[in-house]
Amino acid sequence: MNRLRRTFLKSIIRARSPLVSNIRHACGEVPSVKGLVVGIYQKEGDKGPKLTTSGEKLNERLHGGLEELICQTKIDGRLGRGKVFNNIDPEYTAIAVVGAGLEGIGFNELEMLDEGMENVRTAAGIGARSLQEVGCQEVWVDSMEYAEQAAEGAGLATWRFTQQLSKKNTPLIPKLQLYDSPELDNWTRGIFKADAQNLARRLSDAAANCMTPTTFAQNAVDALCPCGITVEVRTMDWIETQRLHSFLMIAKGSCEPPVLMELSYCGAEPEDKPIMFVGKGITFNTGGINLRRCKAMDEYRACMSGAAACVAMMRCCAALSLPINIVCILPLCENMPSGMSCKPGDVVTLLNNKTMAVRNLDKAGVVVMADPLLYGQATYKPRLVVDVATLGRGTQKAFGGGATGIFSNSHYIWKQFQGAGALTGDRVWRLPLWNYYKNQVTDELGYDLSNDGRGRASSCLAAAVLSEMVPCSDWAHLDTRGTAMLTKYGIIPYLTKGRMTGRPTRTLVQFIYQLACPNHK
Repeated sequence: MNRLRRTFLKSIIRARSPLVSNIRHACGEVPSVKGLVVGIYQKEGDKGPKLTTSGEKLNERLHGGLEELICQTKIDGRLGRGKVFNNIDPEYTAIAVVGAGLEGIGFNELEMLDEGMENVRTAAGIGARSLQEVGCQEVWVDSMEYAEQAAEGAGLATWRFTQQLSKKNTPLIPKLQLYDSPELDNWTRGIFKADAQNLARRLSDAAANCMTPTTFAQNAVDALCPCGITVEVRTMDWIETQRLHSFLMIAKGSCEPPVLMELSYCGAEPEDKPIMFVGKGITFNTGGINLRRCKAMDEYRACMSGAAACVAMMRCCAALSLPINIVCILPLCENMPSGMSCKPGDVVTLLNNKTMAVRNLDKAGVVVMADPLLYGQATYKPRLVVDVATLGRGTQKAFGGGATGIFSNSHYIWKQFQGAGALTGDRVWRLPLWNYYKNQVTDELGYDLSNDGRGRASSCLAAAVLSEMVPCSDWAHLDTRGTAMLTKYGIIPYLTKGRMTGRPTRTLVQFIYQLACPNHK
């Protein structure tokens, strides 16, 4: 046995993937089928690193062998750092020992984050991904005292966008299982949340010609109808009959027909007022006549990530059987330059009889969402309204990928979202919705408001335009320009660099959960 361990230690090599650069593999390429992720807490003061409860049991089964290897290879429990050991257990071909940070760490008020939960997501995600890379087809994950968060991290880290790959190039996505824990319900809930965000990632990351408004609608039907969600797909004739002119004004520039989707989930009494979501669904956004730069224009295929997050959120809420009523309005179209395109300075009359000047087609999001917001409130009489959209560059420049900007006329809604983001690790941060900005979009002579306003506070001005569509409802606007699109900087360890993120799907689900089950911790 000692000679075998020495062989392992001599053959340690570094992992090649930059995303798991802190994981080192304890032997060469060995065919792996079944793997295990085990957490280890960081040493604190004079105390050495400590295995989790499940890790201690595994160590006892190996007669102290795991602890000896940890000591000899100097794994110190720092977050995300560790090693993969092969063939030290007859049941698991590979065992990833990953640092989970300090034991017992909890909510950090300055960070507005439950660091214990986020550390588990990170450790589980890095461990599961490292086992995926050595060929494990089945990965068992230590709960590290947070089964739900371990499931989220592992599920998000091992997912890959495979729709546009040939079969021979399709990467392995392992089956995930909970190891040595009775918290199967929490684990299942975490898997549901991870699967939902992965659905949003898949919809957002698809090429624009493979995710047109019609194709998006079909994908939503396929994902939601088996869950018992009512899906109505409205076409051009219906949209014209309902006089959703602001939506059509942008949609007419493309030869792809627009679609408006209405999704309904009834988890409570039918007469209970629903929560209404509106998701921006521009499946490709060139900026119209105000054409955007060609460089990196392909990223704007994810201008429908707000709609994608709403679809994913609905699916997860149905899977969790939450006792609440939800409706979603999703206007889907393309914003393209053509002879039919809206021209800068064109004016449209909205359903509330206000006129809007479309002075900048690069800021078409608020125009597409204006009439659908008004239509949804008139039709469903919701208890509160939330819209999700990639709108202003302001939030992207201010926060990067650190937080989603939120604007709200309700302190209660803001606090609910703040708490939800702290638990999910996908934080939101409140920005001002002041009359100062509203005056910059409404103080016009020839029309009631403009889609771009005056000044450079792009995100605040976009929120001010949308606030004109919800004068009487409790409302929140989530600007996901920096969080829902390509991951470039400050990479979250359990997401993938250079791919769409699917954010803030889990925060939306947690927000709904808090409203539906206010007495549950």
